[in-house]
Amino acid sequence: MQLETGTVSYSSSDQEFPAYFARPIGARGPLPALVLIHEVFGVDEFIEDVARRFATAGYEVLAPDLFSPGGARPEEITRARVAAVKAFLNANPAAWSGPAAREEALSRVQEGERQALAATLGRLFGPDEGRAQRFARYVEILGAAVRHLHGAGAGDRHVGALGFCMGGGLSGLLACAEPSLDAAVIFYGAPPPAEKLSAIKCPILGHYADPDPRITPLIPPFSDALKANGVSFEGHVYLGARHGFFNDTSAGYHLEASRAALARTLTFLLEHLS
Repeated sequence: MQLETGTVSYSSSDQEFPAYFARPIGARGPLPALVLIHEVFGVDEFIEDVARRFATAGYEVLAPDLFSPGGARPEEITRARVAAVKAFLNANPAAWSGPAAREEALSRVQEGERQALAATLGRLFGPDEGRAQRFARYVEILGAAVRHLHGAGAGDRHVGALGFCMGGGLSGLLACAEPSLDAAVIFYGAPPPAEKLSAIKCPILGHYADPDPRITPLIPPFSDALKANGVSFEGHVYLGARHGFFNDTSAGYHLEASRAALARTLTFLLEHLS
């Protein structure tokens, strides 16, 4: 299938945000649409590839770069700097476990490179202080993306959200905040706070890893709360897969889990966005 791809921008609270887009060429009428929400690494080659995969399946996909208010990222988290951090983490998987493990892995890197990596890691994995405010702003930006897609379709389309890791958590938070959202897909993202769950109206599909002790144990109460509120929730746990298993550019990629999750996601979107 031939695709049209590129970058567009849209406005949220008087700030412009760039977004990678992909859609089939020659489609008639407004297509069902997806807001694709990136991991902590921002919009990168993986996210752009995923956008093209879903566009090939017949969706218009918009992937906002939440790290680029005004159209550009800060120096510490440019795509090149983030790619270097991703390579560092792939080479040192234990560094995912926390600050102490990252410091230990950094101690084995030459000084100049170490300083650059540390600055980028600090921006990406900084302290939780201010996290709630930062994520609330991200949800505003994503809500504007949903409305942008509705406007581009003259209001005659269904729009869903799909996110990975940090973006998976944001997909759930967006479902709490955006009443026009028709479906949400969460890949190994933390569920929203319990006090927000009553606002969710759209169906949710979740994909989770086992082992993933930080996220997966939180899913049973999340599922119970949604079902008690009458919200459709379909959750899948992939034994032997690690957090991040869908990302085929990372050390945690798991082919079988990725294949099953993609098939289930396409079925779910066909049901709820058609």
